[in-house]
Amino acid sequence: MPHHLMNLRHVLDDEADEIRALFEEHEVNYYETPPSFWGISMGGFWVHDDDEAERARQLLDEYQRQRLQTQRQAYEKGLATGEVGGVWTMIRRHPIRALAAVVAIAVIAGISLLPFLRL
Repeated sequence: MPHHLMNLRHVLDDEADEIRALFEEHEVNYYETPPSFWGISMGGFWVHDDDEAERARQLLDEYQRQRLQTQRQAYEKGLATGEVGGVWTMIRRHPIRALAAVVAIAVIAGISLLPFLRL
């Protein structure tokens, strides 16, 4: 019976490439199904064998721990240098884009609520 190792929906290309390389390096006999464009199927990495699934899950767990550390370090470095920020950073860097987004949200909300306001 197939074992689903990892969902590929919303996975970045570089992460999927690193996982493929990891599986190939450790000779994990896996296959991959791509996620559908419309979000109907999730896609993912799969294996058939129970033992292979356990070994692949251990490799994935270790990879994800390492990736979490590297991504957290990159985020903290971005915060320290001012490259990464929250909403206020976005507003300060791109005020026109932020204003356009607020106007678009207000227009969409207004159009959506118009039938209810006329009751």
